Amino acid sequence: MLTSVWRFYRDGFRNMTWGRTLWLVIIIKLFIIFVVLRLFFFHPALSGMSDKEKQNKVGENLIEKIK
Repeated sequence: MLTSVWRFYRDGFRNMTWGRTLWLVIIIKLFIIFVVLRLFFFHPALSGMSDKEKQNKVGENLIEKIK
């Protein structure tokens, strides 16, 4: 069954005239979402802390969520 599904999609994308271009656009968009945005907007919250500081920070956040 998996082989037939694979062949279906493989043949479908092979016969598309814009298929490769669309896949390129999808890959570029994923790169932007997961790499560029992470670098500039989503900084690791626990970076630069020691293990003990990280434990305390996580513990404080968990206690706040429970209250």
